[in-house]
Amino acid sequence: MLLAQISDLHIKRPGALAYRRVDTAAYLERCVARLVALEPKPEAVVVTGDLVDLGTLAEYEALKTLLAPLTMPVYLLVGNHDERGALREVFPDHAYLRSGGEFVQYAVDVGPLRLVALDSQMPQQSSGHLCAARLAWLDTQLAQAQGKPVVLALHHPPFVSGIGHMDRQRLDPASSERLAAIVSRYPNVERVICGHVHRPIFTRFAGTIASAVPAPAHQVALDLRENAPSAFRLEPPAFALHRYAPETGVVTHHAYVDEGEGPFPFYETDGTLID
Repeated sequence: MLLAQISDLHIKRPGALAYRRVDTAAYLERCVARLVALEPKPEAVVVTGDLVDLGTLAEYEALKTLLAPLTMPVYLLVGNHDERGALREVFPDHAYLRSGGEFVQYAVDVGPLRLVALDSQMPQQSSGHLCAARLAWLDTQLAQAQGKPVVLALHHPPFVSGIGHMDRQRLDPASSERLAAIVSRYPNVERVICGHVHRPIFTRFAGTIASAVPAPAHQVALDLRENAPSAFRLEPPAFALHRYAPETGVVTHHAYVDEGEGPFPFYETDGTLID
């Protein structure tokens, strides 16, 4: 079973470029086409926030058009660039968006997995936060999912990446500690997945593995100096495929949107290694 993850789409109003340089709509169009062509097909796609850039209705309408070719269920989360009300207005058929009250958070089954989506947004702020109400909701959801493998998704990383300017706008440390205390009580949490940092990152967290995913457009520059400037690069766009099987648990692959040349064989037709 495959769960695809894309993140940080930053869709602008039609015709506009992100940071006057990046055609995020064209990048997402290519990513969607790649997801549609995958074999085997993902059971669902989860989008871990920053769906659009300014949170406007026009941007969400453009996003809806771009995601329309996806034939599998699509589960949307909010990031710091999103606006909950506008998202719900443009996607009225996504009933799960309204199941969390004030917050865009929900729990759904994706094949044998339980996907628990947590709202880490602080409106008008770049960094993330989890209030007592959201953490209590999470604890309830994880208690109800005991015995099932769980993937927990949120936008803001609950860990330090080493990229200084992004670490200053991650999930706040107090929220991360409280989140870890809850997650550590549930060994069936297979993954904590997030976005926000536009890079492939893995780390241990609360007795499980936490990971961030590259974006389908621009990536945050990999600069691990403490005083690194806030910058992005047009590195190859990518997404994640989380493969689940009972005998292995979740195994994560990062896949590039643009396929390179190949595939080419390693072996001759007689079985010998090509020299």
